Amino acid sequence: MTKLKSPFTAKMVEAVQATDKRQEIPDPGLRGFYLIVQPLPGGAKSWAVRYRGKPKYTVGSVAAWKLADARKEAGRIMRAYDEGGDPRAEKKEANSDDNLTENVLDEFLKRHVKAKNKDRTAYDVENTINREIRPKWKGKMITAIRRRDVVNLLDDMVDRGVPTMAVRTYALLKKFFNWCVERGILEVSPMGGLKPPATVEARDRVLSDNELRWAWLAADQIGWPFGPLFKMLAVTAQRKEEVAGASRSEFDLRAKEPVWVIPPARAKNGREHRVPVTPLAISLIESLPVISESSFLFTTNGETTVGGFSKAKERLDATMLKIARSEARERGDDPDEVKIAPWVLHDFRRTAASGMAAQGVQPHVIEAVLNHKSGTIKGVAAVYNRYDYDQEKKGALLRWERHIKKIIAAEPDSNVISFGKFTLRETGE
Repeated sequence: MTKLKSPFTAKMVEAVQATDKRQEIPDPGLRGFYLIVQPLPGGAKSWAVRYRGKPKYTVGSVAAWKLADARKEAGRIMRAYDEGGDPRAEKKEANSDDNLTENVLDEFLKRHVKAKNKDRTAYDVENTINREIRPKWKGKMITAIRRRDVVNLLDDMVDRGVPTMAVRTYALLKKFFNWCVERGILEVSPMGGLKPPATVEARDRVLSDNELRWAWLAADQIGWPFGPLFKMLAVTAQRKEEVAGASRSEFDLRAKEPVWVIPPARAKNGREHRVPVTPLAISLIESLPVISESSFLFTTNGETTVGGFSKAKERLDATMLKIARSEARERGDDPDEVKIAPWVLHDFRRTAASGMAAQGVQPHVIEAVLNHKSGTIKGVAAVYNRYDYDQEKKGALLRWERHIKKIIAAEPDSNVISFGKFTLRETGE
């Protein structure tokens, strides 16, 4: 057995070489704490505890556990033995399927998120978990999630250009890990002392007319399912989750006044929202394929709504830039000089609101179109004003539709607009 005179250091641990024999090297700085080095050809290194005649307890690999963290864990194990506990049995329980991160997330959703929040909030949290957290940590034990794992997850989101979502995910993870501590699933949260990954400023990005036209043409090129979905975001001014999760049963396109009714469970503010459906929106909806007789408008398997917005948005951005540079080249300008400032899908909604305002739509009507809970009408008036503004919303969306059609017209002032496999002629209010 190799013996050292001074406590372990990270540099020393890294320098230890594997041989043809298994090595157990005790740490002079903490009696009972060992570095285990497996024989060649593998040569794997791990941490272990041998304490007062108890069976060897393996803490974990050197790759997964930093020296300082492994020392702390060894001390915890020794204290548990002193108090009459059985760390090996506890570890076996901790490594059961119940403690797989995806199963703990399911329990968190069931017992905390859905039990203590409105349906819409629970829906948003579950979407974030399924999109951002579960795929990254599936198959990992909750006890194996380290601060570095959290940092990597959040940094990846910031690098993808979604800092706001990264901050929201940070807040969600704080709640999740605190819940795990409260339930005794974890002793300590890996979020302790971790700061938000970004500073979120109020957004005011609005797409220019050219950018909106490039986005529309790019949506044509990327095709199903995200191309039509992006167009629906632009035309209806509704939220991404509300459009992406829409089902055919929510639409009455044959009514005298075609309408899309977003149920309270899917509306962000928990209130039913009636969205007048304009001719352009009807054309888009009727062009969508029906997948496996599913009621979802946007699905590729017939069972769930579409996912993968980040990659689809990257494709949209790349195609928009390609179109913009092609137009610059045709004008005789330098295509390399063309840049498109970063933007997010929610900016479609802000662009529509700004566009309706520019068309003379009153602020309270725009608020009604957007289904904002608080807006121009406040206080006692807000309590007693239950008028839905259906006709006003229809007029606002028709004005916005005419503006979109003018922007994306194949030729200036044309009243025939190409939508891939069909055309739409100008219609009045």
